[in-house]
Amino acid sequence: TITVCPQSILEIERCDLNIKNNNSSHHTDLNGEERLIVRRGEPFNIILHLKPGSKEFKLDESSFTFIVETGPLPRKESDTQVSFNLCNSTVDTEWSASAINNPSENTLCVYINSSPNSPIGVYSLSLDQEGQKTHLGQFTLLFNAWCPRDAVYMHNERKRKEYVLSQHGQIYKGTYKRIKGTPWNFGQFESGILDICLKILDENPKFVSDADKDCSARRNPIYVTRVLSAMINSNDDRGVLVGEWYDFSGGVHPGAWIGSGDILHKWAESGPVRYGQCWVFAALACTVSRALGIPCRVVTNFRSAHDTDANLVIENLYNDNAEKISSDSIWNFHVWVDSWMTRPDLGPEYDGWQTSDPTPQEPSDGVFCCGPASLRAIKEGELTKKYDTPFIFAEVNADVVDMLHLSNGEVIRFSGSTKSVGCFISTKAVGSDERHDITHQYKYPEGGAVLCGIGTHITYCTLITSDRLIQLSAFAFDKQTIDYSKTEKTIVLDEPDIDIKLMGDATVNQPVTANLTLLNPLPEQLQDCSFTIEGVGLTDGKPITVNPSSSGSTVLLVNFDSNKLSNIKSFVNVVVKEGETN
Repeated sequence: TITVCPQSILEIERCDLNIKNNNSSHHTDLNGEERLIVRRGEPFNIILHLKPGSKEFKLDESSFTFIVETGPLPRKESDTQVSFNLCNSTVDTEWSASAINNPSENTLCVYINSSPNSPIGVYSLSLDQEGQKTHLGQFTLLFNAWCPRDAVYMHNERKRKEYVLSQHGQIYKGTYKRIKGTPWNFGQFESGILDICLKILDENPKFVSDADKDCSARRNPIYVTRVLSAMINSNDDRGVLVGEWYDFSGGVHPGAWIGSGDILHKWAESGPVRYGQCWVFAALACTVSRALGIPCRVVTNFRSAHDTDANLVIENLYNDNAEKISSDSIWNFHVWVDSWMTRPDLGPEYDGWQTSDPTPQEPSDGVFCCGPASLRAIKEGELTKKYDTPFIFAEVNADVVDMLHLSNGEVIRFSGSTKSVGCFISTKAVGSDERHDITHQYKYPEGGAVLCGIGTHITYCTLITSDRLIQLSAFAFDKQTIDYSKTEKTIVLDEPDIDIKLMGDATVNQPVTANLTLLNPLPEQLQDCSFTIEGVGLTDGKPITVNPSSSGSTVLLVNFDSNKLSNIKSFVNVVVKEGETN
């Protein structure tokens, strides 16, 4: 059979997606070289190898029309299907293509520029020559913090490296008087993670009910961030993580996790993973956001309020037996994420960091999600600005009222504070493992927290959980004079240090021994002791020991468990050297 082609049609033998060079220039090389992954609004190039004897390419005689499609129902009206012709040069505001001919190698180098407002996702790329279509390949398109026209553009390179490219970090826990950083492996570039992140978007109920509308809306980081805040928890859907604060049977204690990769792989294989608490929800949201290209940071708010009735006041109501009978609460700490983007729906003054909270606390529009809310709106108390600004404002700024409900029905207010909520709001510093206080970004100064402490002796050993926290509450009632007072203190027990020593240099694909030591601080023997280790490029995203797989700087995370001490964590920075070549 002989195929007769019109004179203007070029016969293409194969298409080289130039993956290594494109991924490197688009800051996606850490994903590997198995597939083309590019960021929107910047050009990438492909090389068309023409069949021997094919006619020479001439732009004015060509009939090249490129077609890109994403989603199960690509449509031009939804911008999930776009056609564009070959031109003299590309433009940086829309899909466009140009080409350079190389007759000596019988190739055509095509430069393609995506729109900085394109939906993210997996795309197919085809070439149409007068109705004759050729499938050229697939690529994945991400948000682009390096592109000034992208809604997630971040002008500072050090911040881009921290909030998009960094695969490890610190999450702050404890109390505002005893803040402790916990290492976490985000691992957004580990094998398989990007596919899982895209699967999360495809599992969300909005995609299930209207795939066309959902895929089109993925151009908007506001929309994607709100979807993620719902999908990281599993309260309304087949989300990633099940929250639990009391009974951890049948799952993993939230404090045992040391990285996002293991959780995400478990979800992709078998559905919602048990269990998580606020810092695990936030860490997962950070991993997925960074994987999709949205700059993201994990934030801890100490003395964080949970306002259940949306009145911006934490009402602590007690009966005359000093038992709390109200649902409002103040957590010693709570963790969420900030994501960087513009807010065209609110106005340019609200651009920048936006808070979202994937921990399921209260429903928003009927779904357990929260945010994104502009930090500017939170700080200024502009509570009509979407999304969920009043709830987050209360987390950092609610007033506190202590009341007593007497047996005769009378309610007496006996203490309160306007300053005790929201302090030492913390995130990891850019380029270091130090804590960066960002309280001033959330609220104006209001003086020190009004908190008291008491001294007492307690037999607590059998009651301590793996969180190693003790909350003391003391009440004094004088019923004759109707005088009442209350004080509280949260105590954080020190944990032993894990000493980590590498016995020699770490070299690519060569085993290296790590010596792990923990000194038992308890006056009794520990049993069922185990160390778990994990590290980007060291353990392949899973908590097992393997040889280092790539060179460069990374972090080795260690977790210790036993019958009496559990969830003790530490880390060490590791520089992996290239192996010698023959």
